[in-house]
Amino acid sequence: MSHYLKPGRLAVRLHGTMSWLARRGISLAGSADLAVRGRKSGEWRHVPVNPMNFANGRYLVSARGNSEWVRNMRAAGGGELRVGRRIRPFTAVEVPPAETPALLRAYLQRWGWEVRSYFGEITADSTDEQLLAVAPHHPVFRITES
Repeated sequence: MSHYLKPGRLAVRLHGTMSWLARRGISLAGSADLAVRGRKSGEWRHVPVNPMNFANGRYLVSARGNSEWVRNMRAAGGGELRVGRRIRPFTAVEVPPAETPALLRAYLQRWGWEVRSYFGEITADSTDEQLLAVAPHHPVFRITES
């Protein structure tokens, strides 16, 4: 679970811009601004995410692995998704890696063009076994609006 691909300077700037746009109502490819309380500071932290609807549920996938937002989400148990003035509070439950291959496949089908470099050779066409092998490196949360 310690896998994490730290963003470079360009990615940090791009993520900041994407969150800023989402907070102003401009969603790029379905993105939203995730606001989650910091596990140490208690302050709101913002990062752009791609919420995914799948099999009657809504999910967040961490392409970069055990990132700060993942660690904060585990501690907080929820957060808010924001696009413009619409703020959707939610609770979050982490999905066990053994249950995520189909979710990861759907995520890669939708956003593979954006997150390909974080998954290495894994694509939406990878086998269930291959997806299961990388599942512990890409935490998934089922979110329920509260």
